[in-house]
Amino acid sequence: MSPWKRTSPTDIVVWFLDLGLLAFLVFDFGFENFKDFRQYKLIVLPSLLLALIAFNFYKYHTYKRDKEVSRSSRISLLILLLLIVLEVIMILANYETSLVETFFNARYVIEYGLLFYFFIRLTFLLRIIYSLYFNPAILFVGSFAMIALAGTFLLMLPSATTHGITFTDALFTATSATAVTGLIVVDTAKDFTPFGQTIIMILFQLGGLGMLTFTSFFAYFFKSGASFKESLYMRDILGHDKLNSVMRTVMQIVLFSLILEGIGALLIYHSLAQVESFKDSGFFAIFHAVSAYCNAGFSLASDGLYDTGLRFNYYMQWVIMGLIVFGGLGYHITHNVIQYFKKLITNLFSKKKDRLFISRVISLNTKIVLYTTLILITAGTIFFLVSEQQTNLLNHHSAFGKFTTAMFSSVTARTAGFNTVDMASYTIPGVLFMIFLMWVGASPASTGGGIKTSTFALATLNIFAIAKDKKYIEIGTRRIATEAVQRAFAIISISLAAIGTGILLLLIFNPEFSLIQIAFEVFSAFSTVGLSLGITPHLSEYSKYVIIFVMFFGRIGLLNLMIGLLKSLGKAEYTYPEENILIN
Repeated sequence: MSPWKRTSPTDIVVWFLDLGLLAFLVFDFGFENFKDFRQYKLIVLPSLLLALIAFNFYKYHTYKRDKEVSRSSRISLLILLLLIVLEVIMILANYETSLVETFFNARYVIEYGLLFYFFIRLTFLLRIIYSLYFNPAILFVGSFAMIALAGTFLLMLPSATTHGITFTDALFTATSATAVTGLIVVDTAKDFTPFGQTIIMILFQLGGLGMLTFTSFFAYFFKSGASFKESLYMRDILGHDKLNSVMRTVMQIVLFSLILEGIGALLIYHSLAQVESFKDSGFFAIFHAVSAYCNAGFSLASDGLYDTGLRFNYYMQWVIMGLIVFGGLGYHITHNVIQYFKKLITNLFSKKKDRLFISRVISLNTKIVLYTTLILITAGTIFFLVSEQQTNLLNHHSAFGKFTTAMFSSVTARTAGFNTVDMASYTIPGVLFMIFLMWVGASPASTGGGIKTSTFALATLNIFAIAKDKKYIEIGTRRIATEAVQRAFAIISISLAAIGTGILLLLIFNPEFSLIQIAFEVFSAFSTVGLSLGITPHLSEYSKYVIIFVMFFGRIGLLNLMIGLLKSLGKAEYTYPEENILIN
């Protein structure tokens, strides 16, 4: 049955209450002059809360036989009632001169709770959209566009910035965060308030893992499983093989990412023990942990990790590198490696007859990604150790410091975007090699961008296969599918076309910048890296929109967009005669 046919008057009322809740939360968090509306808030907030409880209670009792509706209503009721209990506890624990004054000082518990409640309700709405429209590629692209536009309007709220922001700059920042790029036209540390910085962090968290991943996670967690179409969406988006376990994989991806970010935040917080430059070390640590894992590159230090209190903090830099690598590898690769080591350890403590067969546990995809990643990081580290000895490495006196800085440059160039050195000080060979690393990027189904490590590996291996007059790429006892090789070359061609177009447009709109500066900027934008040679804030209005589109297309993948648009044309049921084309 269609979701719209199942819609009852109660659902419509609850949707209107959700819209009222959204308007209230936007007004509450987005405008600072709320003291003028205290009396209205005292009426509106409890009224909204009681209305939501009443209608969810009514839905729960009316539709008891519908398991899905009953479960969602029950979950909503539990969340709302829990918020009331927590609010009462906070009021009793922090009681001041009057009940009203205490309520206003402790209101953030219930307001942040309502924000979480609204997000869950939003996932339910998106689930309805899933069932109405079946095109994973278009939904994937649309979800990123929706996040970026919503983030734009949130960043334009008075409470988000210290001195206001234009629509173009807000759209640029929101797109950069959603595309996990990190290019900035305004200072994240100084021009945004903690509220604005939180919005940016949420944007790159959603952008890094994907809105559809979070939506499916909450819908699956709070409702009775997932629909067949949802499983198909996530299978296509995640590149998962088995349909019956795809939603479990979604749960694992979100939980794994949050746990890893939590561990990273604790380690970063510990590394800041001797640094007194930052007021809120806890938020700083969380922000940078999420930014690093999502390969976003946003920082709460105006100079990034080149800040005087951070550039020699090698402990923190190794934590950041670890998060970048894990995020850039993606859950599937990490999970595959963990499976292998679990079985390896089990075999070490098992009798010979009980040992598991593990020679095929590590997939060929994992091997290609790991070897390519290791080669790129090692090559980048060695290259920067040589090319930057008299520039960026000069201030690092110990061998460990030089090695850490060179390796950080190699790791961060592959889509992360943090900098522990002055980017303008790089030698030309260093800049060119960094452009190459940015272009290759991270791994498929990860939080990073670029053409991806497996794409680069297949293109390189195909050169040797052709030179040896082999029809297929063979690795060990496996043959690479022709479709994978074709897709790899299609991605390379599209990336170079998009980057070339971006460079040409920026040269037209900003002729005052050199070709190397503009090329670096466009490669960084398309590969969602976020490194810059210092020209981003000085781009013209037209150039900013060019970079916005380049960042967006680089994140979603132009090939994904083309597949979504052209797939509906269908496959031909016939074949034409084959003819050879001369290629020297």
